[in-house]
Amino acid sequence: MSEQIKKIVIVGGGTAGWLSAAVIAAQHKSAPGQGLEVLLVESSDIPTIGVGEGTWPTMKNTMQQIGIKESDLFSRCHAVFKQGGKFVEWVHGNGDFYYHPFTVPLGYGRLDLAPYVSNIESYAVESNFQHHICEAGLAPRTMAEREFNGQCNYAYHLDAGAFAELLKEHCKNNLNVTQIIGTVDKVNLTEDGGIKSIQLQAGEEIAGDLFVDCTGLASLLLGKALGVPFKQCNDVLFNDTALAMQVPYPDPASPIASHTIATAQNAGWIWDIGLTHRRGVGHVYSSEYLSDDDALANLQNYLGEQAKGLEPRKITFDSGHRERFWHKNCVAVGMAAGFVEPLEATAIMLVEISARYIAENMPADTDIMAITAKRFNQQMDYRWQRIIDFLKLHYMLTKRSEPYWQAHCNPDTIPESLQEDLAIWKTRGPVSGDFDSAIELFPAASYQYVLYGMGFKPDFEKRQYLYQQSEQAQQIIQRNAKLTQQMLQTLPPHREYIETWLSTAR
Repeated sequence: MSEQIKKIVIVGGGTAGWLSAAVIAAQHKSAPGQGLEVLLVESSDIPTIGVGEGTWPTMKNTMQQIGIKESDLFSRCHAVFKQGGKFVEWVHGNGDFYYHPFTVPLGYGRLDLAPYVSNIESYAVESNFQHHICEAGLAPRTMAEREFNGQCNYAYHLDAGAFAELLKEHCKNNLNVTQIIGTVDKVNLTEDGGIKSIQLQAGEEIAGDLFVDCTGLASLLLGKALGVPFKQCNDVLFNDTALAMQVPYPDPASPIASHTIATAQNAGWIWDIGLTHRRGVGHVYSSEYLSDDDALANLQNYLGEQAKGLEPRKITFDSGHRERFWHKNCVAVGMAAGFVEPLEATAIMLVEISARYIAENMPADTDIMAITAKRFNQQMDYRWQRIIDFLKLHYMLTKRSEPYWQAHCNPDTIPESLQEDLAIWKTRGPVSGDFDSAIELFPAASYQYVLYGMGFKPDFEKRQYLYQQSEQAQQIIQRNAKLTQQMLQTLPPHREYIETWLSTAR
């Protein structure tokens, strides 16, 4: 018998839980008394991982949709601008670096500059001004520009714990989300294998029509109660351990990097994320190739004197995702659905995408739940494969000689879908038509930045007759150089902008 969906129960707090609650509640709160009831059950004794401090530019739209001001995000969450990623020593290990900026190349969609640049590894420099903006430590906009706008595309770095608290407050005060504090003791199932209710340790039973599993790596609902298997990808992405530290600035006025810095090590890499009050620094690595002691030595060597007195937090994980993400009346969001290393900040982006799908495709009744679940699973399967391919691309073109890096170059560890892409790109490079799905996570520009930054050069000469636009290409390259100089002169230093902006926004 078909029944109307009236009550959503989100199990688990943190960024995944409260962001899901905010997106769903914001979509459906317009009709008081007729909309959905959104309830979030949060345990008081299960700490969140709290290291998801990087976001994707999609977060700008999400904040506007749920009604949080950008100035509040910055003041409450120690947030800063993130204009992309800087990849240090991923190619040769001798001081080389390249950027994956968030602004697309000039001429993007009209003319591919790759066949015309002076050096393929300088593609991001000649086609985009953001490389220089980041190197100079500048903000992506001037004081004259409004919130959520900027001359450069950007995302955020933020304090994950503070972000979850801001979302919680906003959900409770402005979006009519009900919070219940309690730890799940038992999951009660229906006769057809769906979830009927959850039982808390205090004895309270909470029923619902749709359950959203945000219980992290434990995956209490989808994984444990419903038995949906976990599909590992450790054979493609080798990292399974991380050591994380919170590093104070040596001086309160220290410059803040406006990008994530990812520095390759002998068997992994170190992330460095600047916030207004501290840096989040951590080493992600493969336990098969590196001991915890050696990883700690890498981290201490990277930080130098700033590592004194700091104890890292160790995090272990399996790379992969659930075989299904929505089963019966339960959908997993965040780490309950899957997790891979924090390269390219895909974790929070997937929370946004999943929550938005649930909000926009909420089945009106139980009759169409299975159809909604089927389509969600198809989309998320595709997205996860794209993520795994894109992250692998960062590794498998390296020239580094260490066993860890060479293992990434083994064709047996490269997904067939990525091998097919690379076969095509040998003669023309990535183009927008390669990524024509409406549910793409990364555009062709992202692949271009990484591919060319790693030194992969297509053999454009095989079809040289296609590349007869040197004059137009040089005009774009020259325009980029002119824009770069203008921005270097007009954009303010990153920290200075944030402090000045927030002082006037209050």
